[in-house]
Amino acid sequence: MTEHHPPPSSDPSDTSSDASPGRIRALLPDLTPWHSSRDFRRMWLAGLVTVFGSFLTFIALPLQLKELTGSALAVGAVGAVELVPLIVFGLYGGALADAMDRRKLILWTEAGLAVLSAMLLLNTLLPHPMIWPLYVVAALVSALTGLQRPALQAIVPRIVAHEQLPAAIALNSMRWQLGAIVGPSLAGIVIAFAGLPLAYGLDVATFVVSLVLTAGLSPSPASHDAEKPSLRGIVEGARYAWGRKELLGTYAVDLAAMFFAMPTAIFPFLADELHAPWALGLMYAAGAVGSLTVSLTSGWVSRVHRHGRMVVLAAAGWGAAMAVAGWLDNIWTVLFFLAVAGGCDTVSGLFRSAIWDQTIPDELRGRLAGIELLSYSVGPQLGQVRAGGMATLTGVRTSVWAGGLACVAAVGLLAVSLPKLMAYDQRTDPHAEAMRRRKAAEAAGPGAVAEAA
Repeated sequence: MTEHHPPPSSDPSDTSSDASPGRIRALLPDLTPWHSSRDFRRMWLAGLVTVFGSFLTFIALPLQLKELTGSALAVGAVGAVELVPLIVFGLYGGALADAMDRRKLILWTEAGLAVLSAMLLLNTLLPHPMIWPLYVVAALVSALTGLQRPALQAIVPRIVAHEQLPAAIALNSMRWQLGAIVGPSLAGIVIAFAGLPLAYGLDVATFVVSLVLTAGLSPSPASHDAEKPSLRGIVEGARYAWGRKELLGTYAVDLAAMFFAMPTAIFPFLADELHAPWALGLMYAAGAVGSLTVSLTSGWVSRVHRHGRMVVLAAAGWGAAMAVAGWLDNIWTVLFFLAVAGGCDTVSGLFRSAIWDQTIPDELRGRLAGIELLSYSVGPQLGQVRAGGMATLTGVRTSVWAGGLACVAAVGLLAVSLPKLMAYDQRTDPHAEAMRRRKAAEAAGPGAVAEAA
């Protein structure tokens, strides 16, 4: 995006130039993808609408289970029924995203998610709502999410210019963080004052809006030589990821960070130990506040080229901030460092996504997105188990600060073990250069694409 600055003052003593406003503009989110890509605008708006509706159901479903069963175990079992479908269908969804029109895959899965929300609404309207449909719908939602997410991620490099991908990733992150902060609060108000049926009904309505926006996307067909989804194709994607040590490093760093330093499961107990049960909601929101702060000041992201180093430094920062949060006694300083941790996690995520989107070939992007889905979904699940188990053995605060220190150590070892991740530079990386040439050829026409291939 071109910036226009006034001519410099002819008075040599005038030091009140617009350097300060310029620095401020440099921090603001880069909106170039929004202005230059109609499809990106539609996808961004569809995602914004959907995330608010999804948080309504995210809050409503466990609350309804609690009301129907009165059992914490019954509520916790939702996570168990969601995990396996997410893993299985995430991998298969990645293969599908490489083998069919990604727009159609997104559209049909979005329609399926709308139907599932409608089923929750119908069940809630029964004189005596049933329990088993809640588990069935939770598992099916997880399966459809696994099918959809690789296509959502894989389509972005097709609709955004190569050099605009970091800015697009930052804008998508900002959209999710807005939903993570406002969505739960809105859900709490709706459920408290209007009840569960309206919450589920609003979720259905948001899916309708999202479907209309998604239907207007340009077709995104598979390449002419794409193979049908198969186990062999999934293995081919995994083999490619294993051969790219910088990619392998991004997965490993994220898994280590989430496994060792993801203590949200024990926040209720931490709030009690800090004598601040009133701050539990703030503890859950603090990370999202830090993430949103990074997204709102993400203009600098496009000017960073050593993405691998940023992934490692930010993941270590996440662990260090969690360690400090577990060590402190004052609730406000704890909240501050939880926000710092959330900001570090977002920085790491932005540059992980930049490496993925700028270097993975289009014909493999869906399958690699399925593997990525596992790296950033399984880690938090296992991290909750680690945090809870360690809290039982050593104490809540020890679980938090020791997990943070273990994260820093693990990330450091990975950085030493995977030098290609630390050396990655998107200006000189051969895979990034190949993607730049391919995007330029696509813009020039079919003949240029064939020549580039």
